[in-house]
Amino acid sequence: MSSKEIISVIPNSTLYDVEKIRNDFPILQTKVHGKQLIYLDNAATSQKPISVIKKTQEYYSSMNSNIHRGVHALSQVSTEAYESARIKVKSFINALGKNEIIFTRGTTESINLVTQSYGRANFQEGDEVIISQMEHHSNIVPWQMICEEKGAKLKVIPINDEGEIIFEEFEKLITHKTKFISVVYVSNSLGTVNPVKNIIDLAHQNNIPVLLDAAQAVHHTPIDVQELDCDFLVFSGHKMYGPTGIGILYGKINLLESMPPFQGGGDMIETVTFERTTYNELPYKFEAGTPNIAGAIGLGEAIDYISQVGLENIALHEKYLLDYATEAVADIPGLKIIGTAKEKVSVLSFVLDDVHPHDIGTFLDFEGVAIRTGHHCTQPVMDRYNIPATSRASFAMYNTKEEINTLVNGLRKIIEVFG
Repeated sequence: MSSKEIISVIPNSTLYDVEKIRNDFPILQTKVHGKQLIYLDNAATSQKPISVIKKTQEYYSSMNSNIHRGVHALSQVSTEAYESARIKVKSFINALGKNEIIFTRGTTESINLVTQSYGRANFQEGDEVIISQMEHHSNIVPWQMICEEKGAKLKVIPINDEGEIIFEEFEKLITHKTKFISVVYVSNSLGTVNPVKNIIDLAHQNNIPVLLDAAQAVHHTPIDVQELDCDFLVFSGHKMYGPTGIGILYGKINLLESMPPFQGGGDMIETVTFERTTYNELPYKFEAGTPNIAGAIGLGEAIDYISQVGLENIALHEKYLLDYATEAVADIPGLKIIGTAKEKVSVLSFVLDDVHPHDIGTFLDFEGVAIRTGHHCTQPVMDRYNIPATSRASFAMYNTKEEINTLVNGLRKIIEVFG
């Protein structure tokens, strides 16, 4: 892509003011080793706007109380704020109803909930579960555990050299024994956007439910679960400008109603005696104990912030950044991009000849540039490319072209230092 082509996709400045957005994120004013912080580790966790920070603080300073069980004023206020956040999530992904939205600790717990509740109730010896070769460990290990417990078999969709699912091989994996498919929407280590609608359509032709791991997708592209027709969808608050320790499981109402509780305790019950317990209605059946109330409220505020900026505007800005960065590193000697899918978002993973990723990350840190190095909880991806690790720069709504220039200059310095 030429520089002219890159410039042509830059968002209209009248619609997207990146400096105004940056002013909403206090941490971006931080200095690291005397240098201005350049935060390019957004796929691991994103930074938080002041509105989310204040909303979380407001909960603890003016409405802190347990929810659902209190008749006093604080309890009613906090309950309303918590349930309002659920409605915001419902609207954000266009779920059919708020009872399809389950608050969890994050993507990992959401997947574990499905494996331990749906999987334990429905899988039998000899059944098969399909995942892809590019999955995060949190979408591998829970399925391995339930398959081992039930005597089921885990099958893996291979990926090509560009980091794309080989769809014809996926079709071959489906048999009458296939009982579930769980795939990532966007790869955290490659940036690949998977053809999830095609995957879901093919699965449903064979009456197979599908879970989408949308942890790396929900803040980059609009998601409509009714249009996708996925059976489950999971994501985390901390990757979409919200607090840590809060996540979402979306599930179709008929599936959630048929599933047994994941955990036992308070609030997930209807009645309890020593002889028998009956369970609460959805969504509370899956929300045992005191939840992360402040986290849920903060997530709701993050959704408001994203909606105010506009997901379409964010996507256009991030596409500009990814295209610019891809072009900018193209002529760096010895640098190879890992993950060159036709459909990508916001992730630039690479290796540099004769320089270990950890050395790259350490050197860049002293330039004020924060990137992620390692296997990114996707060791099978590293095995696919026969590499131990990559360096990964990942972009968000507040990053700029100038920050990418600093990254590139840092990489050129590394080549000089390491010879």
